[in-house]
Amino acid sequence: MSRFIESVLIPTDGSDGALAGAKRGIALASQTDANLHVLSVVESRISAADFDKLEHPSLEVKAKEAVEEIAGLAADHDDDLDVTTRVREGTPFQSIREYANRREIDVIAMGTKGSTGLDRVFLGSVTENVLRTARTPVLAVPPNAVETKIDDVPFDRLLLPTDGSDGAAIATEWGIALAVRLESSVHTLYSIDTSPLDDVPERDELLEALEERGEDVVDAVRERGEEADVSVSGSIVTGSPVVEITSYATEHDVDMIVMGTHGRTGIGQWFLGSVTENVVRQAEVPVFCVPVSAEPP
Repeated sequence: MSRFIESVLIPTDGSDGALAGAKRGIALASQTDANLHVLSVVESRISAADFDKLEHPSLEVKAKEAVEEIAGLAADHDDDLDVTTRVREGTPFQSIREYANRREIDVIAMGTKGSTGLDRVFLGSVTENVLRTARTPVLAVPPNAVETKIDDVPFDRLLLPTDGSDGAAIATEWGIALAVRLESSVHTLYSIDTSPLDDVPERDELLEALEERGEDVVDAVRERGEEADVSVSGSIVTGSPVVEITSYATEHDVDMIVMGTHGRTGIGQWFLGSVTENVVRQAEVPVFCVPVSAEPP
């Protein structure tokens, strides 16, 4: 299979959160034969109070140390990886997005939480802003993943939530392509949120229609998997999408969730960016977030 992922960008501030993202990013780059870019952004706007507390080495020196640490981890894991390191000054999420656009990065891999105090370059808000504005997929990695050794990073089981929207469709294409390249199995999940139907007289009829739609959507993912020779199992569940997605991932030992960052409006609006952001915040496994604007793999 061709290298549909040719470059992976890892933003870092030297925190444990950034390290968790880096480990998954290195593993993904290694398993897809991609080039690796490591970027640290020095915040260009520092308050006077923070500046007075600043200790040596300077923020720029710390940034250089942070990228070199990740480059060293990558070299130790796979000495065939082509690694580029850069330090930039600016607003973190904007600098990440601009670097990704200029270098035509295919995937951004980053932690969902950073450190505190003066080193708060990559807090959760930065990841969320990258998720909202990036035109390429973002692999968002929770802090607990820092304990995993790069050699032990698994991509065996992928969870692919779907609602049949355009956002879910492009995520399906990426999920299937990842499964082919990483030799993963795929679980697809359609969640029916019945709470808006509680006081509706036609509740049973609407629920039946949603269940039928769910079956059609899940079957479509299965068919796409069969075309690519990927094993796909499907489930239709009832409940809050965020709760059902995160619970399913935990109960079935999923290694990564692949989902779109935007869905359609109307009945399927549960799959809008807010749901993805809440899954990213609550999931115990990495979430591979695919924007509608992403190029098909």
